[in-house]
Amino acid sequence: MSSKPLVPASAVAAILLAAAPAGAASEAPAPDLAAVTSQIDMIWLLLAAFLVFFMQAGFAMVESGFSRAKNAANLLMKNLMDFCVGSILYFAVGYGLMYGASAAGLIGTDNFLLRNLTFTAEGAGEWAGFLFQLVFAATAATIVSGAVAERLKFSAYLVYSVVLVGLIYPISGHWLWGGGWLAKLGFIDFAGSTIVHGVGGWAALAGALVLGPRIGRFNQDGTANVIPGHSLTLAALGVFILWFGWFGFNAGSTLSGMNAGIGYIAVTTNLAAAAGAVSALLINWMRTGRPSTEMALNGALAGLVAITAGTASVTPAGALAIGLVAGPVLVYALVLMERVWKIDDPVGAVAVHAFSGAWGTLAVGLFAAPAAGELTGMGAVAGLFYGGGFAQLGVQAVGVGAVGAWAFGTGYTLFRLTDAAIGLRVSAREELEGLDLTEHGTISYPEFGDRVVQAEPGRRVMMPAPDAGH
Repeated sequence: MSSKPLVPASAVAAILLAAAPAGAASEAPAPDLAAVTSQIDMIWLLLAAFLVFFMQAGFAMVESGFSRAKNAANLLMKNLMDFCVGSILYFAVGYGLMYGASAAGLIGTDNFLLRNLTFTAEGAGEWAGFLFQLVFAATAATIVSGAVAERLKFSAYLVYSVVLVGLIYPISGHWLWGGGWLAKLGFIDFAGSTIVHGVGGWAALAGALVLGPRIGRFNQDGTANVIPGHSLTLAALGVFILWFGWFGFNAGSTLSGMNAGIGYIAVTTNLAAAAGAVSALLINWMRTGRPSTEMALNGALAGLVAITAGTASVTPAGALAIGLVAGPVLVYALVLMERVWKIDDPVGAVAVHAFSGAWGTLAVGLFAAPAAGELTGMGAVAGLFYGGGFAQLGVQAVGVGAVGAWAFGTGYTLFRLTDAAIGLRVSAREELEGLDLTEHGTISYPEFGDRVVQAEPGRRVMMPAPDAGH
């Protein structure tokens, strides 16, 4: 995420002067250009933060749509509450750990409870900056809920959300965006292919591994059964919402509305998403003989995740290449998860966020173009294909490995400890009944399917059967 906003103040001055009434130029005080640009930056940052916040709705639709109807309300609750819990924890602890004064480049040590933020006009933009960082933290947290869907206790999910947003995400985030050791190494991850999506994806892998597969997902001989979600309509709506919000996620990471590269970043973001959807569709079509809607939807997300690290550093051709490779990365990661590792991930969160995020971050070391970096403020960094040699690729590999090991290791430990303390998985009966009923005492779709008029955990009150003669 850039910390060097570009400020072409002369353009703003020209617009303001042109808009002034005739004769007023000699009477009105000269505009305070610093105040104007600061206000534009704050408005841009808030607009981007609102777009990223809306991505929570996209995740909720994708995860509930790709899951069975009996667990839809549970997934909506998880997406809502990880943001609520995360907001409080990131305010209290996370922001300070991520952006506080650095201790050896490893961890922030102050600004807890936002104590360093001021109530002055000069410091007003910092509040917008906090909100922008908060919605990123919530994104990392919500990735996990899809991978552990349909069998994780709601209480265990709340514990996980507290620890990930309060500790795991901000500490590795400090390594780069807080000015820590990865930043000093020259690691590039503009908007978080690894820092955000990798953390969520590798933690999701840990959760799915500890939790085990859903009942009926795998047979005794190791073969897998398909458990379809209940609404591709919701899943598709969620992908479109995420795609829309991603323009705020990536372009907003300039942190400045005066950055000349905003439009460019939106273009590379869009190209990679489109290429990811096309390549995932074609690769899977050749494998299975059918054009899969689910694979195309996840392919778009894989392209978006992959381009997030290098969106401000690669050319449009580079963005296309990153998206095109993200498609097969997604397809074969799903094959690896299902047929080799026997890990159940109902929505494909690990393949989309962990594997595609790793590919996209490494790809910066291949496709980084000096001209693109100069336009967006990321600097004239050259990847392997632009004469830069293997140096940047090596740095990218170090960052991917370190953050991945941190997220998976701490996530695995967290899920194991939670399992020992309060239990991680619902009972077999609760899983078969569905988590909507057994965890929340509700039904997402009471007007079709079972004739349920009232729900309590373990007991349903049914509507009387209609008289066959009427």
